[in-house]
Amino acid sequence: MTGRGQAGAGDLLALVRTGRATTRGALQQATGLSRATVGQRLDRLFRAGWLREGAGGPVDSPLGGRPSITLEFDDAHAVVLAADLDTRHARAAVLTLTGEILAEHGGPLAVEDGPDVVLGELGGWFAELLVKAGHRPDEVCGIGLAVPGPVDTETGRVVQPPIMPGWDGYDIRGRLARAFRERADTGAGAGTEAGAGAARAEVPVLVDNDANLMAYGEQRTGYPDCSAFVLVKVSTGIGAGVVVGGSVYRGVDGGAGDIGHIRVGADAPCRCGSHGCLAAVASGGAVARRLAESGVPAASGSDVRDLLAAGHPEAAALAREAGRKVGDVLATVVTLLNPGVLMIAGDLAGTAFLTGVRELLYQRALPRSTAGLEVVTSRLGERAGLVGAGAMVVEHLYAPERVEERLLALGV
Repeated sequence: MTGRGQAGAGDLLALVRTGRATTRGALQQATGLSRATVGQRLDRLFRAGWLREGAGGPVDSPLGGRPSITLEFDDAHAVVLAADLDTRHARAAVLTLTGEILAEHGGPLAVEDGPDVVLGELGGWFAELLVKAGHRPDEVCGIGLAVPGPVDTETGRVVQPPIMPGWDGYDIRGRLARAFRERADTGAGAGTEAGAGAARAEVPVLVDNDANLMAYGEQRTGYPDCSAFVLVKVSTGIGAGVVVGGSVYRGVDGGAGDIGHIRVGADAPCRCGSHGCLAAVASGGAVARRLAESGVPAASGSDVRDLLAAGHPEAAALAREAGRKVGDVLATVVTLLNPGVLMIAGDLAGTAFLTGVRELLYQRALPRSTAGLEVVTSRLGERAGLVGAGAMVVEHLYAPERVEERLLALGV
């Protein structure tokens, strides 16, 4: 907030959205603004359709009087599109502004086919999902995308991604916005003036690493009071997302959490070009290679997941071994970050792998670092990245510093 007496419409919206002040009187007290100024700024938010009046609150005065009218963020005025890319599979969804999934689709989509093909396909998925959800293109306020590689969040471009050939430095934001615009022009809502106008408008696109967004989605929905939260995704590769104080920690250029390329002393070649990386010996892809070498059909982390679900003994043994290798590295991570929750997610996130992680983690980490630690598996499952991507868009677009420019663009 800019300070008492200087709070803008965006600051008032933030107070209402977070529940810190939900009546006009509470907003005056929190901001130091006059009743008239609060009324003027709220009026702009009402005209934009971002606020609504709720039920009357309790009467605090013993003398009685009218109950205060509560204010609520109106999550029905727009929707968010989100997609989560894995190496061979993707999911996409339409979400409300509070994270409820209205429609979703998952299917094969290989990142090795290149960004032009993959993002073009996602544009088609989005158009179909909007029809399924009963919403028009002009109701979309933004698009969030999770990708399996390091991202410069300022530009939305991936930076030297080991498992995304052809994506390095590509204009993901521009291509996905264009793909959605083109498909919206010929698909959902294009027959109406509003739909066609939205199809031509540029929808903001935000991009981040998949583990970051999975961590963000899981922390916000399941562990909102955890001030230091770590999620480790173990699928084709290995990556970690870290949420500190309610915000994703990305490092100076988006490279934080790339634990899959920590050297662990082995000689196995890694897709990044080095040898001995954790991902080369303990990822779902590494376990799949070990299984294939012994005659078990497996080509990816998803194949290993299916074998584990079927109770395959060799897959379980290798998953536990991989968990021990990851647990050894996580002992350092836990000692450094001292998180309250360590969540294991991805294709290998089952009993065998988790057992291996715990064996080495508690053996190697200092007791003080693990005394208050919960080691758990994903609550949201395959939806974690979608929920996190949707939340990223909403928090970006409704941040106090952006509300004013958006209100001006709407003419209110």
